[in-house]
Formats: sequence, C-alpha cells, structure tokens
Amino acid sequence: MALRMMLLAAALASVMPVSAMGADLALDTAMAAPSRTRENVRRDGARHPGATLAFWGLKPGQTVIEVAPGVGGYWFEILAPYAKATGGRYIAAIREIDLKDRAKFTSGDLYSKVSFTVFSQTSGPLGPANSADLVITARNIHNWMWVPGMAEKSMQDFFHVLKPGGILAVEEHRADPRPQVPEARDGYVAIATVVGLAQKAGFVLEASSEINANSGDTKDHPFGVWTLPPIRRDAPSGQPSNPSFDHAKYDAIGESDRMTLRFRKPR
Repeated sequence: MALRMMLLAAALASVMPVSAMGADLALDTAMAAPSRTRENVRRDGARHPGATLAFWGLKPGQTVIEVAPGVGGYWFEILAPYAKATGGRYIAAIREIDLKDRAKFTSGDLYSKVSFTVFSQTSGPLGPANSADLVITARNIHNWMWVPGMAEKSMQDFFHVLKPGGILAVEEHRADPRPQVPEARDGYVAIATVVGLAQKAGFVLEASSEINANSGDTKDHPFGVWTLPPIRRDAPSGQPSNPSFDHAKYDAIGESDRMTLRFRKPR
C-alpha cells in the first residue's frame, strides 16, 4: 500500500506541460540528426526519446553518465551530440573489456568529446564524488540481478558520483502486475525491487511516468522479454536460431512494457 501511494504521488508529480517537452531545440536537433542509425530511429515510436529525456530532467550543459550504453547505442547517439552542442559532458560507463573496442563511441567529430569510465562488478567509482548531474540506466537492472551484490553496488556507485540534487534516471522492463521471477531471469523487474534498491542507497523516488508503458505486453513469452523486438529471440540463449518460430504474435506486441522512474539524491 505504501509503495502504491508513493508511485501515485510520483506519477502526479510527473505531469508537465506538453510545451516543456519540445522546448529544447538542441535536443530536437540531436534526435533528428542524420548521424543516428536507421535502426535506432525506427525505435523512437517505442522509446519516446524526447518525452523520456524531458521527464528525466535533461538540461543543457549537464554532466551526463550513461551506464552500459550497449552496442546499439540508442541513447548515446542522442546524448553525446547534445552534450557537445550545449557545453555539457557525456560519459559512457562501460565494462573494462569494452574500452578496447569503442569505435562507435569515438568516430568522427560529432562524438569527439565523449568520455569514458569503467563500470563493472569490481570497478571503482564512476567519477569524482558529487560530480554528475544525471545518471541514466536503461534496461540494465535485470542483468545486474544475476550477479550477487551487483545491483546494490550499482546504486551505491550512482549515489556517490551524483551531485546533491542530481538525478538517477531509470528505464526497465516492468514485471508488474505479474510477480517477479527469481533474479528477474525473464528480464522483467518489479517496481518495488527497483525502488527498494534505490532507496537503500539513499535515493528518493521523485516521479514515475507511463511514457514507456505497453498494456499489450503479457510478459509470458517463451524466451522472456528477448522474445519481443528488438531482440526477437526464437530459441533458448546459446542455441541455434529456430527458423520455424512464428514471430508475428510478439512483433505485434512491440517493445516491452517499461517503468520510467526519476530518483533524486537529496540535497
């Protein structure tokens, strides 16, 4: 009951005028840039980048750390040029092994000011204490739950690097109203799990949004959330693809139902 009331209050706090979502011309330019890959642009209808970043509180000139941006670099393609254009700083927090292969993150003048830090189960601080305005983690928390203690360490790392008043932005596949399976092995995490992890580290849940909700996601797919686009898995992980698998049902669902949360480090 307490969590439901907290989420209701957070959802009410997330209401903003439509004009606030389109007022940042630098963000509009970054989203429309021809440098973005076709694959990522096609996903905008499911990921709602402008509304999501506005909800999280992205502003010109901020120091933004994106945790585990991944090979596709969906948010990276928007955030790195935006930071450069507005005098901010974009930092990609990636696994140490990835530092050896980061061509996508440094190609051309557009991404020339991208910085890096190491993020892993055993890594040190993401940066100096109280140095970042915004930490973004999108679709990562379920992975950390498979490694004992990593989800807790992650939240502590985020709290340490954020300035007082800084924001932790979370996008994650949402298990609710179904129960979360052990270790979120199907990729879906309960809202209460995420809120509990963040609060334990010292964060306050400031707002929640239904920007990335998908009521058509039944969350009972044969290969977990990865059955859905964009992964479209058709066989157990590590096994050969099954050419006879019928993707139609899952493609019709689209991308997953996701929680979108904004936490703040107390001032």
